[in-house]
Amino acid sequence: MADFVDNLPPSPPVADEATPGRQLDSLPTTKVARAARFAKSGLKVGANYVKHYARRSVGATSSEADLHAANAAELYGTLSEMKGSVLKVAQMLALEKKFLPPAYADQFAQAQYQTPPISAPLIIKTFRDAFGKSPFELFAEFDVNARQAASIGQVHYAVSQGEKRPLAVKVQYPGVADSIRSDIRLVKPIALRVMGLDEAQVRPYLEEVETRLLEETDYKLELRRGTEIAASCAHLPHLEFARYYPELSSARILTMDWLQGEHLKEFLTTNPDQETRNQLGQALWDFYMYQLNTLLRVHADPHPGNFLLRAENGGTVGVLDFGCVKEIPADVHRLFNALLAPETLADEARLAALLDETGILRSTDTAERRALYVRTLHASLELVGRPFREATFDFGDPAYMASLYALGDDLMQEPELRQQREPRGSEHFIYLNRTYVGLYALLTELGAHIRTK
Repeated sequence: MADFVDNLPPSPPVADEATPGRQLDSLPTTKVARAARFAKSGLKVGANYVKHYARRSVGATSSEADLHAANAAELYGTLSEMKGSVLKVAQMLALEKKFLPPAYADQFAQAQYQTPPISAPLIIKTFRDAFGKSPFELFAEFDVNARQAASIGQVHYAVSQGEKRPLAVKVQYPGVADSIRSDIRLVKPIALRVMGLDEAQVRPYLEEVETRLLEETDYKLELRRGTEIAASCAHLPHLEFARYYPELSSARILTMDWLQGEHLKEFLTTNPDQETRNQLGQALWDFYMYQLNTLLRVHADPHPGNFLLRAENGGTVGVLDFGCVKEIPADVHRLFNALLAPETLADEARLAALLDETGILRSTDTAERRALYVRTLHASLELVGRPFREATFDFGDPAYMASLYALGDDLMQEPELRQQREPRGSEHFIYLNRTYVGLYALLTELGAHIRTK
């Protein structure tokens, strides 16, 4: 467990000073309400397209960039009001910058750090429902203005009674668990029709996503998992974890130490030296490899908003938010690691057998389709697994990232792959893949050169 923070954060604003911009007094949580909000946004996006082409038809200037900016702002505004699973999707899409127009990538990246918070009356009501007291009775200080607001909840700064410790208090949005269920009921039939699939084909994947999303709304589970993983990883260098306070926590309120540091984007503006970047990257790599290979459970939400970086002691990573934790079955761990092993790439028959076992290849596949999947997965695993086959690896090498993007472009040129809509492989790979995508993105932005063995 990390030491308590030594220093107070910057003084919070008092209630009668400047208040953050837009605040939300309620959230749409029912299927009907959320569908109506989507429809309203869709009409505005459609209107933006009409205006765009109308201007161009009469010779006026209207660029694609302006159109994307207007639509991205509208769509992000809707997602940030709806919170829950749709905003989680925006977080994940923000990691895939290569596949989004810049306007959308920039807007969706805000979901990793800051979205419109809910209002003070809703916050106070949440505390009264949980503890029978307002936050001002529980803490020596409590700032009703959220320091951060994201997809499931928002974070407030507080000071403990007695020891006067700086605290982070995460408050869940009201009705967010119901909104997740509503979103899945809303989206599932549309997705099945568009993709031409029946429910039985996608049920395991939808259940996996729904389970993880609903777990994120259980703050008691997050407290337990965060405490356990932090204790298990306490021996790893250059990591810091917050201590949780069960007596000041509930199913929808989670109180922990306030950790110092900056998110990746802000930290990089300080121009850290390469040694610091390398140490931060090494700490992240060691943290994830220990979870994946020893604990068989992993912090499966590695986006930049969940880490605080400091240059002290050569580079320290503060780990936040254990809401999304993936428990890895032993057989899935074995298969995943076997696919990344060097001997698999050297033996096509071994690779095909593993792809059969994972369900990516099927007995009904034609010989041509099997050959296509084996060839495609071989190219993907060779590139994605390259860090595991070298003693050290430079994630700052632009040639490596260019190769990753080029591979994605090449795969999209395969007609059969573009037409393939039926999901394949283990549902457990969804969050394992997400974990590696997020980790690689963090290491790449840091430009870290690390030891991988």
